Amino acid sequence: MTIYLAEGSVDRDISDRELGELLVTALRALGTRERVLALPPDFTRYNSRAGLLTCAAHSHYGDRLTDVMPALGTHFPMEPWQVEKMFPGLPSGLIREHRWRDDVVTIGEVPAEFVREVTEGICQRAWPAQLNKLLWEGGHDLILSIGQVVPHEVIGMANYNKNVFVGTGGAEGINESHFIGAAYGMERMMGRADTPLRRILNYAQDHFCTHLPLVYVLTVVGVAENGRTVTRGVFVGDDHDCFERAAELAVEVNFTILDEEFERVVVLLDPEEFHSTWLGNKAVYRTRMAIADQGQLIVLAPAVRTFGEDPQIDQLIRAYGYRTTPEVMAAVKANDDLRDNLSAAAHLIHGSSENRFTVTYCPGRLTEAEVRGVGYDYADLETMQRKYDPNQLRDGWNEDSDGRFYFIRNPALGLWAHRARLES
Repeated sequence: MTIYLAEGSVDRDISDRELGELLVTALRALGTRERVLALPPDFTRYNSRAGLLTCAAHSHYGDRLTDVMPALGTHFPMEPWQVEKMFPGLPSGLIREHRWRDDVVTIGEVPAEFVREVTEGICQRAWPAQLNKLLWEGGHDLILSIGQVVPHEVIGMANYNKNVFVGTGGAEGINESHFIGAAYGMERMMGRADTPLRRILNYAQDHFCTHLPLVYVLTVVGVAENGRTVTRGVFVGDDHDCFERAAELAVEVNFTILDEEFERVVVLLDPEEFHSTWLGNKAVYRTRMAIADQGQLIVLAPAVRTFGEDPQIDQLIRAYGYRTTPEVMAAVKANDDLRDNLSAAAHLIHGSSENRFTVTYCPGRLTEAEVRGVGYDYADLETMQRKYDPNQLRDGWNEDSDGRFYFIRNPALGLWAHRARLES
């Protein structure tokens, strides 16, 4: 097991050019490869620098890079303009669509006894490890899993083998993984590299995938004081240590610990990146540990047009709504449609404030009736953007006639928590 590259620090500013050069140095250390598969994230992780790295890999390997499969998970397939923007110059014929309900194979099961142990008895069933058939049967001599390590609501820290088992996984594995995270409790996991679900995925990798030529390319991306996204680190390797080193830096770069709770926090969902509450509810997940009881979360969502990224999941969200955990768990027990789609149930739990604070959505393309129907408050986007003009606000604390409030320009790049919540 090897780390081919470990570069970065909290104050490092790795330019795009240097990032590409660092990757090529690591790829040369791997030796000659003849059939390469790249697994970058989709456009919802545009800021990960995975597009740039995929293009650098293509420049290095040429036609030996035979396939590029964005790790969609349950997300919408990438649109042509997204492919062009994220992978400039990459031949579109290399792109392969991951169909999470159809193109997968179950490669093994993590034993129920292990799942029970790591989840402290919360989950009792064996976990099915599933992959897209292209990974398992494609005959590649290198699989490059590329992406950003950042705090995450389902697994603690995003990426590494989550990009493989969830990003290119199947319905059963994705459903179970999301539900494990929700049942265990996201606030127990976010910002932590060692979590129950991570141990389950590590087990699957160690027991079922040792013959696969998997190499991970992991970035750490932060936000500079001027609001510019900046690459702080890049790690390339084929083992757990590579991920853990990236996660250690990501906690320093992406986790903001505050001494003052948010009585009011305003979050912007970039219109290119966020089109659904399935993705946009990072505004809820990443701020919840910093919001005061009876506080207010205001979500400016100009391009949000739907709830789920998948039509079936969208209907479930509309039907059951973002209710409290006991209400969602009762609905799972009573209804086959929700029980058969546990990732949707997990998402409903993740998106709930548990009646502790209010969530006010200001969407560009959902009606007031739709928003209130899933359990959120609603406000008119145009009115709220006049009150909270993103072009005039600075990241962090601001002040208006109603007092102090906090502004977050991109919730996907961080995690915010009040110090007392980490000490309790």
